[in-house]
Amino acid sequence: MSSFMLTRQLDNQVSRRDALKRAACGFGHTAMLGLLGHEALAAPSSEKSVGLTARQGHFQATAKRVIFLFIHGGVSHIDSFDPKPELTKNHGKPSPITKPEFEFATTGNLLKSPWSFRPYGECGMPVSELFPEIGSIVDDIALIRTMQGNQVAHGGASLMLHTGEGVTIRPSLGAWTLYGLGSENDNLPGFVTLSPSTYHGGAQNYGSAFLPATYQGTAIGDGNSAPRSKTIRNLTPANPNTALQRLQLDLLKKANSEHTKNREHDERLQSRIESFELAFRMQMTAPDVLDITQETGSTKAQYGIGSPTTDDFGYQCLLARRLSESGVRFVQVNHSYPRNYWDAHGNLMGNHGTAAPKIDKPIAGLIKDLKQRGLLDETLVVWGTEFGRTPASQGSDGRDHHPHAFSMWMAGGGIKGGTIYGKTDDFGYYPIEDPCPMKDFHATILHTLGLDHERLTYRYSGRDYRLTDVEGKVVREVLSSAS
Repeated sequence: MSSFMLTRQLDNQVSRRDALKRAACGFGHTAMLGLLGHEALAAPSSEKSVGLTARQGHFQATAKRVIFLFIHGGVSHIDSFDPKPELTKNHGKPSPITKPEFEFATTGNLLKSPWSFRPYGECGMPVSELFPEIGSIVDDIALIRTMQGNQVAHGGASLMLHTGEGVTIRPSLGAWTLYGLGSENDNLPGFVTLSPSTYHGGAQNYGSAFLPATYQGTAIGDGNSAPRSKTIRNLTPANPNTALQRLQLDLLKKANSEHTKNREHDERLQSRIESFELAFRMQMTAPDVLDITQETGSTKAQYGIGSPTTDDFGYQCLLARRLSESGVRFVQVNHSYPRNYWDAHGNLMGNHGTAAPKIDKPIAGLIKDLKQRGLLDETLVVWGTEFGRTPASQGSDGRDHHPHAFSMWMAGGGIKGGTIYGKTDDFGYYPIEDPCPMKDFHATILHTLGLDHERLTYRYSGRDYRLTDVEGKVVREVLSSAS
């Protein structure tokens, strides 16, 4: 039977509902399900979606794309990137500084860091012995020591980091980025998240909320399973006949077009149609991008792939480079709960001492690999955690949640390497110079991408929303002169 006759037959015999039902056994159970896995259908907007077509920002960008390294659980700033000699001197004593008005739980006396610090790089940036490999790339990073959140629990703090709001549902940073700039590759999702946690905000951390569903992240795996065991769900077509699959898609597109003629534009339907099309194209492209066997042995070794300690996160970091190199606009790499967790309420040495070696070499390897390939100058790498940890002890050897001051860093496109921004007090409780609220951090990321955080808006429910809401300023001190 010719393709023409098949199309005629399908046109005559298959209703829209039947087409959708039949498609569920074909392309409907393809990568589309991975793409829409935790679908957050966007409410209709008064503005028509601009889709995934690549577009210019508000001004000249210094970065084309973002790799966001999310370290889940709360990395202690005073044990990693913010040394406190006074904390060591006063170990075991009551804090001379008033503790925050809200803590997750009661804390005791001051607790010194069990790890020593030393200067690294030409800039002399001090880094703890937890992260010697990251120490080797400090001349490429801008460290912010005075990050501030307003949520003391993991769920709210994670949402604050990813969406700018810890309580209400808002689009994620990745979704806003894709909304502002579109995608650089028509055959891959514009926003991918690797091994995200299903806890503490779950899919909301990479969701689109009221933005069109087109802009939500595509999850590959989750925090419950080893990264190597996961890929984009249903990436392999149930029916290997791509020509037939193409006919099915065309028929569905025709039926949907007829369906919408007498109805107002529905962003949800349009996003679903676009997802079908993208899923089909992904089947042709994604398997090759996700295949790291094409990489040299030396490249894989640089990420720590093959070593039991670093293989999992090294694999994710290498995938992030391959996805970014292939045009994915925003890639998030998650060191996430429950398989990996930095929540050191007790046994600080065991918790951080076990977790740090898993990510140290892979992260340094990623920065070095991007630099060697000439990609670092156009790729913004962000390292972040939802909050820091208390200078005072919880129990005898733990630290509690601390959103009042903590450390994060950026590297790559538009960032002034070897820079330290902000200063905390002698014990690491509060900023005393240049505080950096989360909305300032988000504004700075958008700025490197050529997006003005005050102009990147979306009208929903009668008002214009933005990632930074009514706050935020660009932290220009961490930007290169070209930015």
